[in-house]
Amino acid sequence: MRRVRLGMVGGGKGAFIGAVHRMAARLDDRWELVAGALSADAGRAASSAAAIGLSRSYDDYREMARAEAARTDGVEAVAIVTPNHLHAPVATAFLEAGIHVICDKPLAVSLDEGEALSKLAREKGLLFAVTYTYTGYPLVRHARGMVRDGLLGDIRVVQVEYAQDWLSLPVETQANRQAVWRTDPALAGPAGCLGDIGTHAYQLAEYVTGMRPAELAADVTTFVPNRRVDDHVQAMFRYDGGARGMLWASQVAAGEENALRLRVYGTKAGLSFDQQTPNELWFTPIGGASERITRGRVRSAEASHATRVPAGHPEGYLEAFAQLYADAATCITSGTTQGDGWLTTVEDGVAGLRFIDAVLRSNGRDGAWVGVS
Repeated sequence: MRRVRLGMVGGGKGAFIGAVHRMAARLDDRWELVAGALSADAGRAASSAAAIGLSRSYDDYREMARAEAARTDGVEAVAIVTPNHLHAPVATAFLEAGIHVICDKPLAVSLDEGEALSKLAREKGLLFAVTYTYTGYPLVRHARGMVRDGLLGDIRVVQVEYAQDWLSLPVETQANRQAVWRTDPALAGPAGCLGDIGTHAYQLAEYVTGMRPAELAADVTTFVPNRRVDDHVQAMFRYDGGARGMLWASQVAAGEENALRLRVYGTKAGLSFDQQTPNELWFTPIGGASERITRGRVRSAEASHATRVPAGHPEGYLEAFAQLYADAATCITSGTTQGDGWLTTVEDGVAGLRFIDAVLRSNGRDGAWVGVS
């Protein structure tokens, strides 16, 4: 099986998510990183490329898109790991050049930008994957299959939360690079915690249940003084068919590390998943005993597709991220540009932007119920 040639924009020295993307791409030996514009600063771009043994280095993503498209051995896909405000312009440049895109979330800083990217990807016939990491876990995919197969019955309640504490203090004033851009609306967009982790929670709930809310009511809060974006979000959902949901996302939840948790309750049973213990899933039928399902013991097609090692050997965050890259490579080499049913794509990214837009509209109307367009 051939390797797919990969380029990267962003992810230079000191960046967190760029290194994660590179590790994920390497894990299954499906990709070869051949070029990058790792920084807009020429010196930093060159030194960052040299540090990882990358021979083709650019300091302008537009030049990279043009040059790589003209090469017979140019990149086939680009990974975009920049701050949010650059996602749309970088993706547009590479789509226009005929190059597939793998983009970190959120897809863009506005719904208009996201919808334009979706339209362009369709017109160009190119794959546009969005890296909602936690959908790569085997047991998340198994849970999705359980809901689809009716093991929970009709869904009544969806509860999802994502709690962290790393922004509990004003660390953006203390040279924390990750905090600096995430709390700057010029770089992150209008959504802080909402865009950074709220979209992960929203997408996980949708991925497992297959349901998008018709309406929501939300409250967006900034607890840390002088912070320019939100750091805490609460929302209630109404689904077509009568189901109800709740979402909580906070980056000021003291004592929490990376607590993404999903609970789904139906007319027959409930399930719960905690990404901090991703190798187990709990399933409880009404009136029955709780069943602890472990990753190495399930034999569903969904879980098996995303499993690499035998029972008792834990798989975690990097493997989940790598699964998205493996699925993207399969799509590209097989010409399946609309995704494979497992991989999250630009359409999921647009759904995340619709969620952000609805939350901000509701908050602006003092928590009124609004449609999720």
